[in-house]
Amino acid sequence: MKYFATLSLLLVTLFIACKSDSAKPKAEDAKEEVKTTKYTITPFSPSQAYPDATLSNMQYKDGSFNFDVSGSEYKLGAQTPDAGAKMCANSAKGQHIHLIVDNAPYAAKYVNNFEYDVADGDHTILAFLSRSYHESLKTDNAHILQNVTVKDKAIVSQSDVTSPTITYSRPKGKYVGDDTKKVMLDFYLSNVDLNDGYSVNASINGEDHTITTWQPYYIEGMPMGKNKITLTLMKEGKAVDTPLNPVTREFELLSDPAPASN
Repeated sequence: MKYFATLSLLLVTLFIACKSDSAKPKAEDAKEEVKTTKYTITPFSPSQAYPDATLSNMQYKDGSFNFDVSGSEYKLGAQTPDAGAKMCANSAKGQHIHLIVDNAPYAAKYVNNFEYDVADGDHTILAFLSRSYHESLKTDNAHILQNVTVKDKAIVSQSDVTSPTITYSRPKGKYVGDDTKKVMLDFYLSNVDLNDGYSVNASINGEDHTITTWQPYYIEGMPMGKNKITLTLMKEGKAVDTPLNPVTREFELLSDPAPASN
């Protein structure tokens, strides 16, 4: 009788132990559930608004661009009032136009009339107004996106782009010293609303981050030296089949006081 009681107790103990063990996740499963990231991206605080700032009437003739820039407060070459609070790279030359031809790195222009070499042929040109710390003005009137044909240093035909488009803006060039701590990620969306099922995948040195709100972000945690970001416009988990998508840029973080590029 004592033998059977001992055996029964042993079986009950084994049953409870096995049941308890089956409820615990395996070590491998626990590791899979924890996703660690090297880099963090956090939204910018609200920036100085320029609701009536307008960029219009893009012309290209004799190798020079000319734009009309207007607005009650926005001025090319002026410092954006909240630049000091942003804690990121800021241009001493002030507010400017970002000119992007065929998804190449932008050229910063601090006046509305300037020389710029565009090869003969068909091109996509995006121009938008920027704050002094390189954040784009994300309003319909503050940008121009067109397909153009250039011949003999002049635009001979132009039409608005109507397809969903993502254009890379920042980071760009070199960041030095304190500017490396918080690096601004900024891009331009045209003819697309992220509320309609679209998203942006930001691959930072191969680490993917999903963005569902169009706004600038701080990137923190990147190493000194060369870094690489790829931006891809996505819908339902797939890259959107649209021109100039995805786009990749390399830039550099430096601890020494070498001159930074704008």
